[in-house]
Amino acid sequence: MSDTDPRNLIRIAHENGASSVAQPLDLGARVRELRKARDWTLEQAARQAGLARSTLSKIENGQMSPTYDALKKLAVGLGISVPQLFTPPSKGQVNGRMAITRDGDETTQITTTYEHALLAEALSAKKMLPYRARVRARRMEEFDGWVRHDGEEFLYVLTGQIRLFTEFYEPIDLKRGDSAYYDAAMGHNVVSLSPEDATILWVTSLS
Repeated sequence: MSDTDPRNLIRIAHENGASSVAQPLDLGARVRELRKARDWTLEQAARQAGLARSTLSKIENGQMSPTYDALKKLAVGLGISVPQLFTPPSKGQVNGRMAITRDGDETTQITTTYEHALLAEALSAKKMLPYRARVRARRMEEFDGWVRHDGEEFLYVLTGQIRLFTEFYEPIDLKRGDSAYYDAAMGHNVVSLSPEDATILWVTSLS
């Protein structure tokens, strides 16, 4: 199996990381971490939360215990739930990660059946693998058997019309705007029914 085989995209996206034991949560440090992850100053974060700058500064420095009302304001301002204020991020990841992929800047993986454009490639240890695919295949016979991999998969048709073949269901025709969500361990393949190559957005969960 070559590195450009679509089944290898799942392997490319995975990264190994050492597990660690969660440390006791410091609320002030957690709030500061969330604020800095959004690249906000104290003034910006305080304005978002509807709190005084001095109040937020005291919370971050452990100089005061916020009331529940202040905690609710903080959570709303940061765009999270109150429990998330007390939940340390796993594997060192902080809420607020973001990656922008400009059209034309994607890394492409080309096979005889698909042309994949990997999205959000700059983010490591992703929980989802998003990519755009140009469907080159027109017949099931062009595939070397079923594509199968771990996780679940979401498919959204961007242009053209496709036929989704799956191991346990009858083939389904989908047009622009249609979508499908399925178990990726079930054999699946897609062909274009359009005169031109169809394009789809694929999002795969990563275990």
